[in-house]
Amino acid sequence: MSNATPLPFDLPAVARKKLTIDFDGGNQSSDAGLLLLRGAEKKIGVCARLADAMRDRRDPTRVRHAMFELVSARVLAIACGYKDGNDLDWLRNDPALKMAVGRCPETGAPLASQSTISRFENAPTKTDAARIAKALVDQFSAHVTPAYRDIFDIDDTFNAAHGGQQMIFWNAHYDERGFASMHVYHAGTGLPVATILRPAKTPNGREVRTVIKHLTKRILKTWKRANIVWRGDSHYGRAEAMDWCDQNGVGYIWPADGRIRQRR
Repeated sequence: MSNATPLPFDLPAVARKKLTIDFDGGNQSSDAGLLLLRGAEKKIGVCARLADAMRDRRDPTRVRHAMFELVSARVLAIACGYKDGNDLDWLRNDPALKMAVGRCPETGAPLASQSTISRFENAPTKTDAARIAKALVDQFSAHVTPAYRDIFDIDDTFNAAHGGQQMIFWNAHYDERGFASMHVYHAGTGLPVATILRPAKTPNGREVRTVIKHLTKRILKTWKRANIVWRGDSHYGRAEAMDWCDQNGVGYIWPADGRIRQRR
């Protein structure tokens, strides 16, 4: 330490070696768990699959941060509780995050800044969003073996929003504006299959049918002859959705008019 303040007492030597204490921690990180997440990513490859699904429209001669690095940095930061993109302005030099993304902690260049992350998050189009959603479904299908019958739970969760965010909607039940993201989980494993950001209103029959139709067809591209059953609350038991299931040999379990309506 260049400006060290001597201790007011001497410490006893250890094995005839002088013992010195300082408080210069150097380049440290409080998020060592990132290295475990890096191991999980190496095994599962979620970030890699998402990066491959996103079209990179940047000038390749000026790219400093590969798409995989951008996806990994953002996903890993969120996993550690850093939900705001502004956090990347100082996390970009965090040695653990740099190693998790694949850069050396000391000699590696800093990761993407907040401004780069903001451009990255606002770049995808609706088509890109659809490609990402398909990639997540393919991720699930590739790592799970179908059983005799596979039940998929579909539901939505309210998330309050503040300010003039896009797609927010007033929800009388929660008495505030927000989103009602639609989630799909595989009942047998508890694994997530898809998440769809949407306004905080009850889905109509056309919306439910569209989601079920596209997800079923995407899953069957890998699982082929799987026996799929959909399960959800009463507001998912729409006539349009049930008619499509009946016409395509897909099962369902939905409360309807106070009764449980099911097939297969």
